[in-house]
Amino acid sequence: MPIVLATIVGCASATTTAEGPPPSSTTSTVPAGTSSTAAPTTTTTVVDEDVVAQPADFKNLKDMSKVRGMFVDNLLGHLPEAIAVAENPEGGIFPVGTVIQLVPQEAMIKRKAGFSPAFGDWEFFELVTSADGTVISKRGGAEVVNRFGGKSCAACHVKADIKFDFICEKTHGCDPLPVPDAVFIALQDGDNRPRVKAGVPS
Repeated sequence: MPIVLATIVGCASATTTAEGPPPSSTTSTVPAGTSSTAAPTTTTTVVDEDVVAQPADFKNLKDMSKVRGMFVDNLLGHLPEAIAVAENPEGGIFPVGTVIQLVPQEAMIKRKAGFSPAFGDWEFFELVTSADGTVISKRGGAEVVNRFGGKSCAACHVKADIKFDFICEKTHGCDPLPVPDAVFIALQDGDNRPRVKAGVPS
């Protein structure tokens, strides 16, 4: 379970393949005979967003957005919102689809509400990375053991102050990882997966 020089980012276990349920919608209409001053007919669609990450969804860390010691992305187009939460000293809830990594070999992704309530709906991943790309070796929750101390990623993250949405920076309440920051920096700098900028591999 990684700690981003300030942030612990988890790993994973139980395989997850279920797609999220189809979007639900509710429609409210103005009854006949309503006065002209009443609100017009409106339709509100509530989309139950979710994401089931695939190997290609994991980028070289250098193509993600760095916030302090961690790297942030969002697979559903909510990157500005995700960065805003990560940068907020008071914390906040990350949008669905947010990816957080400390090192190339581990990640956590925010899933839809109800995916894993006990662990903030985060899915943890153990990854194998190389110059060819990324392979997902494990994904899931509490069963996943991290590479920096042999503890469950989820069990560490659950100790974070709730306002930080299970993200364990050094001052968020999680147990410190038994490795110095220099180790994380070396792993980050050593990410040799293909780079993609503006859609063009480099």
